[in-house]
Amino acid sequence: MIRPIRPIRPIRPICPICPMDAERWVAPFSRFARTDRWVAPFVLDATWTNRVRLSHNGAMKHCSLISVAGIVTLALLVIVGQWRIAVQQHSLPVTVIHHTHGVMGTDCAMAVVTVQARAESAKAVLDEAEATLRRLEAAMSSWLDDSEIAQFHAAPVGVQVPLSPDTLAVLIAARDAYERTDRTFDVTCRPQLDLWRRASQQNEAPTAEQLAAARAASCWNGVQLTSTGIIKLRPDVSLDLGGIAKGYAIDRALEILQDAGFHGGLVDVGGDLACFGMQLGDQPWLVDIRDPDVPGSLVRLQIVDRAVATSGDYARRIQIADRYYSHIIDPREGRPTEAARSVTVVAPTAIVADIWATALSILGSDGLERLPEDVEALIVADTGAQRRVVSTPGFRNLLTSSPPADWRVWPDAREDDADDAQQLATSSDQARR
Repeated sequence: MIRPIRPIRPIRPICPICPMDAERWVAPFSRFARTDRWVAPFVLDATWTNRVRLSHNGAMKHCSLISVAGIVTLALLVIVGQWRIAVQQHSLPVTVIHHTHGVMGTDCAMAVVTVQARAESAKAVLDEAEATLRRLEAAMSSWLDDSEIAQFHAAPVGVQVPLSPDTLAVLIAARDAYERTDRTFDVTCRPQLDLWRRASQQNEAPTAEQLAAARAASCWNGVQLTSTGIIKLRPDVSLDLGGIAKGYAIDRALEILQDAGFHGGLVDVGGDLACFGMQLGDQPWLVDIRDPDVPGSLVRLQIVDRAVATSGDYARRIQIADRYYSHIIDPREGRPTEAARSVTVVAPTAIVADIWATALSILGSDGLERLPEDVEALIVADTGAQRRVVSTPGFRNLLTSSPPADWRVWPDAREDDADDAQQLATSSDQARR
């Protein structure tokens, strides 16, 4: 008697690659055959076994093809992934920095923000910008014997000296600035500069006669600009473009970086600088303004598409006997200025910032009302026992942190000055009584 057993549950597909029918996969290895109600042991005949074996071999070939296809697909995914990583790496933003020395008598630093793929080509563009700086210095320097300015100094009266378009453009800008700055920015004042340099070397202050002669030689009436050059009209006239040539050169170098299509860039020559776009991380460029009285920075600025120039008596001074003088000369008086310790100007271009940094060093805070609308300034001056820090309203908006406690904003600072003067006068009257 055959003992009944429970029917075997249908076995689901077990092929790891393709969903084969369970019966096709398991039948060759089963010890049981299925009847209507019972399952009894039996041995498969040869015909059925061969038929099942052939079916299984076909399935194995099918699985092999699928396996190969999967491996190929995986390899393609790896290749595509590596390609995408390489593309992303080439498109990563980087900063390419270029340092050089001896440009206009000082250090120079330039930087561009670009993608990794353009890093090598960026170096060539930076080299071109440096070459532009040196070319303009060679044309406008007062200290190089073969410069265009030196040729003008050596030329006799009445003879035209040909000028490059760049030098002519700088002289035209300087002549216009002469009137706009109340005659405080004057590139014809080199006779006065030379007088005070000789006084420092001889350790003796200039005489009144020497000052008068130097002032007389410092005048735009002594030169004539033409469409292609310059003519000397008096023998003692001479030029010094040190207060404007640097700014012009920075602007031309920055144009080269901009024309190359970089995301951002900066040109810094001796602390005067101009920038465009953003620095790495889409952040504004940061500029520290030196404190003229103590080591360290006074404030930090964040700027975009602007230029910054600073003039001060803390870096360069004239010493005669035991007294120090500013290297900035007031051409109206022929004497070193005492209006400010430090002046920082933020303007759309470096040449404009350069001009007004010099002019405000002579005019002081009284010159702030002459500034163009798109120019901001900061002035640090000494007023007896304490210093005075005054800025335009827009300058404060450029700060990365709160200003110092002694900071005052123009034009409100003028009312404070009037109050201070009144208090000083009252104190003096009381002291006399």
